[in-house]
Amino acid sequence: MTDKQTLRLATRGSDLAMRQALAVKDRLENRRTAVELVEVETTGDQLEDELIHRLGKTGAFVRALDEKVLDGECDAAVHSMKDVPTDFPAELVVAGVPRRAAAGDVLLTPDGRSLAELPDGAVVGTASLRRTAELLAERPDLTVEPLRGNVDTRVEKLLAPALQREHERRMDAEEGGEDDQANAEQFDRSVEEWFDSLSEIERRALGREVDTEFDAIVLAEAGLERAGLLPHVPYERLPIETFVPAPGQGAIAVTACDGDLAEDLRERLDEPRTRVETTIERTVLKTLGGGCVAPLGVYATLRGEYVHVVARALSRDGTEEVRATTDVPVAEHPSAARTFAEGMADDGAAELVAEARVQEDEEREATR
Repeated sequence: MTDKQTLRLATRGSDLAMRQALAVKDRLENRRTAVELVEVETTGDQLEDELIHRLGKTGAFVRALDEKVLDGECDAAVHSMKDVPTDFPAELVVAGVPRRAAAGDVLLTPDGRSLAELPDGAVVGTASLRRTAELLAERPDLTVEPLRGNVDTRVEKLLAPALQREHERRMDAEEGGEDDQANAEQFDRSVEEWFDSLSEIERRALGREVDTEFDAIVLAEAGLERAGLLPHVPYERLPIETFVPAPGQGAIAVTACDGDLAEDLRERLDEPRTRVETTIERTVLKTLGGGCVAPLGVYATLRGEYVHVVARALSRDGTEEVRATTDVPVAEHPSAARTFAEGMADDGAAELVAEARVQEDEEREATR
């Protein structure tokens, strides 16, 4: 890669995807590489009302971007690593893995309640089979409903009902006659002043129509942080040992055709710790064959010469699980991760994955 070349970098057009791509662009430009971002619409973007696990095989948010790379229209593509399938065209490699952001999940509520404080039967939104299973394993009484959309859209759906009720109360008090004067005085600000005090995400939520009122939703902390939304909604970090993240969650993957460019991108972008940790997580995923159809969490943490790994495979209703932990030597981490996953498979994880795949096929057939 010479200084005169412009690297064409494919990305989805969502706000979060563009932020991730801009972070990669900035890092490359700081190393004297000109970058052009190329916005690409993906299958996942086109089918907004479908749950992720029903979008066909894995890679609904990935394939279109990588096709641009294979066709030569772009030089590389930026993905959320958790979306990247473990099986993809032989010509492609994960060329760059920048430093990972927070890997865990957070529970968001309109009023600051924790998971333990949610009432029986509370409605919690998520588009993830893994999060659904982990929530039900922890709180079988919860009602988990599907929630789709970009990160900001999901937050707006959570905030909308409470904000709309508050707006209506304030409007009724302010527009009422003398009998409502006492009611109006309970508010320390006018409707206009109250509206001006809201964050941008809260203002957008006021105008959003929602079909389901959620008591809480679960999202990746990294996505909220990158989107700048974390300060604007109450949240609780869910414990990683219990709510084991998706493999690669919080990390960015830059794919490119195998060759000199891929080596150059690796040199300029890679953070060795994140590369090791995510390689282990994705190796376990590939060995177990979970993809997007089975609830599977894997999280690796580098600790000196060893990497601590925790993995959790669940039934889709959270009633069954196989959980395992290990410490693998860094020097042998790919082979050690495979051995670890094979042990989980023998202990029943393979059966859980197979059952989830049958359920997924049955659901897809039912919707045809």
